[in-house]
Amino acid sequence: MGTMASLVLTPVQAQNPAPPLSLTAPVPVDETRARLEEETLFADGMKFMMTDEPTKALAQFEKLLQKKPNNAAARYAAAQALMKTGKVVEAIPYALKAYEAEKTNKYYNLLLAELYVKQKRYAEAERLYEDLLKQSTENMEYGVELAAIYLFDEKPDKALETYNRVEKALGLNEEITRQKQRIYLKQNKIDKAVEEAEKLVAYEPGDPDYLLEGAELLMANDRDDQAIGWLERALKLSPELPQAHVLLAEIYRKKGDMTRARKELDFVFANPNLEAGLKARILSSYVGLSDNSANAQQDALKLAQELAKAHPNDARSQLMLADLLVQQGKKAEARDLYAKAAQLDGSTYEIWGALLQLDGELNQVDSLLVHSQKALELFPNQGLFWYSNGTANLYKRKYPEAVESLEESRKLLANATTAELESLMKAVNAQLGDAYNGIGDHAKSDEAYELVLKDDPRNEHVLNNYSYFLSLRKDKLDRALTMSTMLVERNPNSPTYLDTHAWVLYVRKEYAKARTFLEKAVAADPNGVSGTILEHYGDVLFQLGEKDKAVEQWKKAKQKGENSQQLDKKIASGKLYE
Repeated sequence: MGTMASLVLTPVQAQNPAPPLSLTAPVPVDETRARLEEETLFADGMKFMMTDEPTKALAQFEKLLQKKPNNAAARYAAAQALMKTGKVVEAIPYALKAYEAEKTNKYYNLLLAELYVKQKRYAEAERLYEDLLKQSTENMEYGVELAAIYLFDEKPDKALETYNRVEKALGLNEEITRQKQRIYLKQNKIDKAVEEAEKLVAYEPGDPDYLLEGAELLMANDRDDQAIGWLERALKLSPELPQAHVLLAEIYRKKGDMTRARKELDFVFANPNLEAGLKARILSSYVGLSDNSANAQQDALKLAQELAKAHPNDARSQLMLADLLVQQGKKAEARDLYAKAAQLDGSTYEIWGALLQLDGELNQVDSLLVHSQKALELFPNQGLFWYSNGTANLYKRKYPEAVESLEESRKLLANATTAELESLMKAVNAQLGDAYNGIGDHAKSDEAYELVLKDDPRNEHVLNNYSYFLSLRKDKLDRALTMSTMLVERNPNSPTYLDTHAWVLYVRKEYAKARTFLEKAVAADPNGVSGTILEHYGDVLFQLGEKDKAVEQWKKAKQKGENSQQLDKKIASGKLYE
């Protein structure tokens, strides 16, 4: 500075003017322009990174590196861009050179380590993290990531050691404690895992949640007696703690002390401050904990009945009882409760699904029709509900309505991916075959049936109905015979399928063969044989010249309630009318 000061005081000579003074030497114009271009390339690259266009970003960083091959920041950014596009192998050389240029830059370290982890080069990643932790105590937070890598590398003891170092430097951390617990449990060091649980309790002595967690840990490892102590400590902090009573109830139930178990649960259910939904969740939790013994099921059912009775306007309470009734095979009672739950709160898809399923299983067609219509008002995009509605209309012989609903179901299930939905799609097409036949659109009926048989060539519903309808139409009789033959080969004692096969043979004028199969159908269920089968049997006997026997069978068909258009004429005249 002394020199600069003396220059200022020197008189200026006009004929030889001194240059203007500056604290830094002037930068040449070319160098300034080059630096500006480099800064622009880097800035453009970062903009592309921010807009999630890593390929464009990489192009900018590559241009910059052509000008400045040793630019560590550009190498780091290029590695990031490559990693974003999934090119881990290509990214590593860039990240490595950036790191080697500035080993104290933690971001360069972390990126290289991340790339190594992606390649499962755990030992190299571990060394990088260890270096990072040694550089500064401020980096100790990265110990959590190092411990995770040790776990990937199947070095649980090193992971534990690292977690302990982090805890020592930064204090207790709930997530670290839980990770340590998991490691100890995997090593079957239950006492060590419990010690970690105790640390959390000591850290928050007024919080009963940690005591509950500890109790659950003990119960999961068959230390019920120790768990009781933890639960009692929790109840001292919060006497009405529902979960503590539920867990105690489960422990006592396992011990066979049902009186104590029931007392704990009664304490919960008698609490007027607990809303019904919470009680239902608690009961659900208890049912989940319980085994499937008859006593446990009965106990759960009684509690659910009490809950439903105490809260008749709570949908979840009714639903809980309905679910248990289904498990115990009491479908009719369950169906009524699902209907009540749906009336109280129709916003839950599962309620309607369960209700419609039971309507179907119980053959309650009128209910299925009404309930499916209500369900569709709330969930118009559910293919299952349109199927239920279509099925109900089909049973009611409302064929146009059935077609409309089933077609809507097929449209919504067009992109079915799960096995369950694919199975439902087959059922939809099978029903569409029946519905289109009902309105006389045989082309669409056959098309629907063929779609099912393409994926499921042994579908008995389709084989039966398709072959029977073809026989009634006297169309594609070879196809009909193939299908009905497959049916009776697989079901030699089914009266319905024997009758279908016999009728296909009848239409083909193979009367003797038809008689054989109809006699098998009658013999398969002499008392329960349908009027339709008996009428068919009479028709075959007539064709074979046994007119008296034919009339006898027609009369039996009439007694069974068969009332086809021609049956009375056949009986009155003793002749066959078709």
